[in-house]
Amino acid sequence: MDNPNERFVRETEVITTQLVLPNDTNQLGNLLGGTLMHWIDIAAAIAAQRATGRVCVTASVDELNFHQPVRLGDVVTLCASVNRVFTTSMEVGVLVTAQTMDGKPARRANNAYLTFVAIDGEGRPVRISQVIPETEEERRRYEDALRRRELRLQHRRTK
Repeated sequence: MDNPNERFVRETEVITTQLVLPNDTNQLGNLLGGTLMHWIDIAAAIAAQRATGRVCVTASVDELNFHQPVRLGDVVTLCASVNRVFTTSMEVGVLVTAQTMDGKPARRANNAYLTFVAIDGEGRPVRISQVIPETEEERRRYEDALRRRELRLQHRRTK
């Protein structure tokens, strides 16, 4: 690493676990989407702050895919890390798995991509240092993040 402020992707990783309780569910016993979004945003914010050493704010949520319902009593694990840093923003990916207490394997429940911006004491965006991918998977996510960013920017221009 040439820049002492750079971080490896693994240094931004956050793993958090939640138990789905009755107050977290709808009338069908499924986890409320808003509750899951709250958990995702917190995990992603911590990953962004680990990458920058600064307060980071959510700029956008690009994609939030619900693959399978998460049920009352499930154990939810959220794995977040910074996929790529741009100038003052970064993409954070979050993978959500759910597992029942009966020992069956965890299942992929959701995934999300969020954009965060690092800010200074006055709330203005600041330049941030790169994250460095080391593994094949991290390099794939790094490249995919650029493609998603280009789509975000293209979408913004067409509005």
